Amino acid sequence: MSLLAVIRHSAILLALVLLTGNVALAQIQPSEAQHQAAIEVAESLRYGHYADAALDDEWSRLAFGRYLDVLDGQRAFLLDSDVEDFRHLEERIDDMIFEGELAPAYELYQRYHDRAESRFEWLLDKIDEGLGYTYETDMRLELDRSEASWAENPEELDELWRKRLKNAALTLDITGQDEEQVETNLRQRYEGQLSRLRQTNGEDVFGLFMAAVTSSIDPHTEYLSPRQGESFDIQMRLSLEGIGAMLQSDGEYVKVSSLVPGGPADRAGVLEPADRIIGVGQEDGEEIVNVVGMRLDEVVDLIRGPKGSVVRLEIVPAEAMDMTRSHEVEITRDTVDLEDQAAKGEIIEVERDDGMKRIGVIKIPTFYVDFDAWQAGEEEFRSTTRDVAREVERLKQEGIDGIMLDLRNNGGGALQEANSLIGLFIDRGPTVQVRDARGRISLYGDTEAGTLYDGPLAVLVNRLSASASEIFAGAIQDYGRGLVLGNATFGKGTVQTLSELSHGQIKLTRAKFYRISGESTQHRGVEPDILFPNLVDPKRIGESSLDNALEWDTVQEVQYRHYGEPWEYLETLRSRHRERADTHPNFVFLEQRADLARRLREEHTSVSLDREQRQREVETRDAEQLSLENQRREALGLGLIEELVDARDEDDDEEPVERVQVTEAAAILADYAELTQRRMASRF
Repeated sequence: MSLLAVIRHSAILLALVLLTGNVALAQIQPSEAQHQAAIEVAESLRYGHYADAALDDEWSRLAFGRYLDVLDGQRAFLLDSDVEDFRHLEERIDDMIFEGELAPAYELYQRYHDRAESRFEWLLDKIDEGLGYTYETDMRLELDRSEASWAENPEELDELWRKRLKNAALTLDITGQDEEQVETNLRQRYEGQLSRLRQTNGEDVFGLFMAAVTSSIDPHTEYLSPRQGESFDIQMRLSLEGIGAMLQSDGEYVKVSSLVPGGPADRAGVLEPADRIIGVGQEDGEEIVNVVGMRLDEVVDLIRGPKGSVVRLEIVPAEAMDMTRSHEVEITRDTVDLEDQAAKGEIIEVERDDGMKRIGVIKIPTFYVDFDAWQAGEEEFRSTTRDVAREVERLKQEGIDGIMLDLRNNGGGALQEANSLIGLFIDRGPTVQVRDARGRISLYGDTEAGTLYDGPLAVLVNRLSASASEIFAGAIQDYGRGLVLGNATFGKGTVQTLSELSHGQIKLTRAKFYRISGESTQHRGVEPDILFPNLVDPKRIGESSLDNALEWDTVQEVQYRHYGEPWEYLETLRSRHRERADTHPNFVFLEQRADLARRLREEHTSVSLDREQRQREVETRDAEQLSLENQRREALGLGLIEELVDARDEDDDEEPVERVQVTEAAAILADYAELTQRRMASRF
């Protein structure tokens, strides 16, 4: 054993002596406050949740499996015998939470804790012995083991972790690090994970168990510890100083699920949904901390910081199929205010044989309202509806042939704003139905007579358009008031409320949204009249990608009038769209990139541990993506690029790739305006 290894093991031995009786060695026990909170959570789920949560033996089996997934989702620490030792809990979880009996759940955690602690020590021993890898092998590492069987014996897990360690080393080796750097970085990674594991306390364990309990009902119901509740309150007040990105766990990695409109990351343009964050650093010169395997809340804490400070992120782009394809970005932390999220309009000119058509486009990043000013009785408080109305009036004065509302990446917001915004485009009528846990339906609608704009209308959406955005798009589609264009939306059709517990809080799904046609927006989202290439993988982002998401269903439709018959023009509109899409370089690129990404995801289920083979596979995938990008650039008369990462820097591109969605949607709306005008003229 090397001198460094001797020193490290001596330090660990001393630490263990000093920590006798502390968390590292002592059994973690639940507190009386947690006992009571568990009972309150159980009662909330049974009597307050929208779904008919029976919390019986069948549910208990689901919750038990969910707890195992929370602890060891990749089947990398626990043995089959460990799971069998706790199999008696499979039909007891319901009784445990109703009685506040948490000890068995903590004992299962302790077994996982012991296995994980031993494994990280095993990894550190391997590194101390010297890796000495040659990377010449026909072995491959399976990337997703969530459906794998539990290992029968320690030797089976040893083999898995040999492959994992070699893969981690190979990933660093390919980035140009020498053997000493590789071993140093891996040692820091596993020492960090071991240290964090040993700092686990009873609150952490309770949070893990409650996460399994609540998420077995639906993905938006969750227990918030006192610390998490405070963080949630800060986010709701929009005073959080950070980068403005919503993050979620994805196996060992943390990925971007969405960007806050107008936030620092959104303004910087260096992050996209499904990007993975593998390292976080602070000011220039400070070393980037590897966050692979780190808990989500710990990664969030590293990214947060005071306004004006810089955070450095090492990210692997969503389109990259290998973790070696990382690069560093910098984002200046800031707060988000209403001005950053305000609706803004522009005019796009569409050339036609009979002259230029002018389409007004209003970008709506979120459904916002200045609650403080509203509650204070101020007459001129800021809101989505007020800002959109102002833009509509301006566009009408400038002369337009149609208006398109761009709701891409709009994750929702204030329901009252979605409701009142619909009222700008219809003359009274229902907008959305809300059904509660008892089956009672409340109907929301526009009660003011008249419309602000009654001309040709379209709504542009994508996979990240959610909640209030889906209510708005669904109502416009049901009324026949306009076209819905883009991608199927997120599919979040549920309503949550936050309630205080004696210890912590619970965010509970209490109701469900339904369109006026009776269809739910849950799970399926809103299906556009004309589909665009999907830039976001629906298997990774969206309600249907979440475990235990509530299903789509229907209620009785309400009475409402049709303002138009867009469906009568769809065949012609789709044909004209297809002709343009087949010849526009950016649209062709989007379709080809979506197809390629889909194929690569299906093929990329394992990685080679042979260096040359690994590089060939990565280079082949990169070459395909680079070829598509350069075909696009050549068709547009742009300079070619040599590296795929340069594709995100489009300063020389007068029309960035995703801009084509807006211009093509404007062209479709111009076609629609023309066709409806012809119909009106033929009637006279």
